[in-house]
Amino acid sequence: MTVSDALKSRRSIRAFLPQEVDETTLKALLAAAAHAPSGGNLQPWEVAVVTGRAKLELDAKIAAVFAQGGKPVPEYAYYPRTWREPFKLRRLECGKQLYDALKIVRDDKAGQRAQWGANFRAFDAPVLLLFLVPGQMEKGAFVDMGIFLQSVMLAALDHGLSTCPQAAFTEYAALIKEHLGYPADHVLIAGMAVGYADLSAPVNQYRTPRAPVSSFTRFFGE
Repeated sequence: MTVSDALKSRRSIRAFLPQEVDETTLKALLAAAAHAPSGGNLQPWEVAVVTGRAKLELDAKIAAVFAQGGKPVPEYAYYPRTWREPFKLRRLECGKQLYDALKIVRDDKAGQRAQWGANFRAFDAPVLLLFLVPGQMEKGAFVDMGIFLQSVMLAALDHGLSTCPQAAFTEYAALIKEHLGYPADHVLIAGMAVGYADLSAPVNQYRTPRAPVSSFTRFFGE
């Protein structure tokens, strides 16, 4: 598989087989991803690998808070506070594709909330990766982490694994850091579901579109 093929074939998977992922495989893909570049070679990423009983305990703790219905407090603002096009439409269309695949209609608020809650179980994937940067880092570390996240997802393909990056976990960053014993000043950038895709699941049947190069690129030359 070429790098271009990997980039095109990677997609966010939201239903996984119950097959476990062995620790050796996880270490191998993280070792490959660690070759990602970073400013000044700071390598500011830290990764929590949560599986087995530890994952079930964290799932249950987040689910209990989620069920209370309180408004979560994200670690940082991921989306813009004021929406404009084409971003607003892209987000709406992305959500529509998801709910159409799951046959969740627009007025089914309970179904939508249940699907949102599945985020916090990492869609029942056997592995949850959580990505953090130390508190003293600045926004440049977010750039480094983004490169590292993509490297993890591409390395996972080499091992027949599928992934879904999840910023949703930042909504429960304080709970997660306390539960896992990370310093409060660390910034939880994202989570990631990792496992073997259930390709028969309807939620894994659709692909989100990509804008053409001409829509986001300007060439400057002679």
